[in-house]
Amino acid sequence: MRFVKLSVPAAKHQAILGILDDEGIDYAITDAGGERYAAVASFPLAQDDVEGLLDRLRDQGLSENAWTVVLDAQTVVSDRFDAEEDADEDGSERRGRIARDELQAAAADLAPDRSERWSYVAMTVVSAAVAVVGLLQNSAAVVVGSMVIAPLIGPAMAAATGTVVDDRELTTRGVALQVLGLALAVASAAVFAAAMRFVGLVPPGTDIATIPEVQSRLTPDFLSLMVALGAGIAGAISLATGAGAALVGVMIAVALIPPAATVGLGIAWGQPFLSLGAGVLVLVNVLSINLAALIVLWVVGYRPQDALELDLVRERIRKRIGVLVLALVVLSVFLGGVTYLTYQSAQFDQQVETEIEGMVDEQPYANLELLDTSAGPSETAIAFDEAGLAAGGPINVSVTLDRPAGTTQPRFATALDRRLSRTTGRNVTVEARFVDAARTDAIRSPANAMGRTPLASV
Repeated sequence: MRFVKLSVPAAKHQAILGILDDEGIDYAITDAGGERYAAVASFPLAQDDVEGLLDRLRDQGLSENAWTVVLDAQTVVSDRFDAEEDADEDGSERRGRIARDELQAAAADLAPDRSERWSYVAMTVVSAAVAVVGLLQNSAAVVVGSMVIAPLIGPAMAAATGTVVDDRELTTRGVALQVLGLALAVASAAVFAAAMRFVGLVPPGTDIATIPEVQSRLTPDFLSLMVALGAGIAGAISLATGAGAALVGVMIAVALIPPAATVGLGIAWGQPFLSLGAGVLVLVNVLSINLAALIVLWVVGYRPQDALELDLVRERIRKRIGVLVLALVVLSVFLGGVTYLTYQSAQFDQQVETEIEGMVDEQPYANLELLDTSAGPSETAIAFDEAGLAAGGPINVSVTLDRPAGTTQPRFATALDRRLSRTTGRNVTVEARFVDAARTDAIRSPANAMGRTPLASV
């Protein structure tokens, strides 16, 4: 429901009241008592009817000589209004979206102009710094907190809205704020991370690439693309229906702030490949959000005010969608490679675990058991060189097993690397670690599957 108040210019008094009468609107008139405005008309109106009425009033030149205020009305208590609503629902289909003018106003509020941009800058910098802390602490709660305060939903929605309704100023503002926000997030994350490292808040020798919260942003796959598309769709729907955008804003920030902070971490630690993977994720996400929002707003039914501009806007949208899709296709080559490598890694890991379980069911290794990692120890039971797997070269596999104290397992590493090389068809080198209450032995086979005697160390 909406409550509309509009000033009625003296020169347009009869024309405007005639439109309200034709629409069957139950309005109240207040005498303005001035020379410029003859009256103020106030009335409740269904959300779906606002856009059509404003277009008719605008055709009469109302926007040139008067003001119109549209408020969100939570409740209208009127038997007459309820009856009119029921009659409208029987005869027409409800669109379930706010008016074009409301959409533009809402998008403009989410994308601050120059006078209010300081708050956007400050919140972006703070959210990036908080994300860095969360990533370094491997704290999902802190990372989520950085998403809550990130103001990145507005620029994406403003750019899509401006394109659909042919508001070039709003489009330009939205695109500029997205570039500014992401650049600020990366730069502030890099500076903050470097400062933390310099003053010693991060332990020396910390390998940030091994932190799980960081690792999850280094290898984007097609699932990441789905998350970003979902965020863009949800953002556009929340904007078009007038629903609260706060929670949807968190979802969009999920796709942008943590990976942007990861890029900054890579810069601060001097690891360009780390920044590259996270940077691709940022680009994929921002392009996907813009593409999804643009398509949703057009499909929902938003069009430019001037019908003469419709063909021009439609062509412009087609070109913009084409550019976004092309960029995503190019980046998808990287996503496809990562997705395939992830599949290969999972498959290889499963093969290694299957072969180990097969070996420990046989003599002389029946007293062994793969290390139980359910309690969350610092080491994993199975680890292998993913770089070797991706390149098709030798793969170093590390396996940790439990064994009874005082027992030995001769040539287990050699037997396992022969078995893995045979079943996987790859050049495998195995390092087997045996853990018991008394000591930790490491037996390594430095050869591939050629069967040379392994080295032993205690």
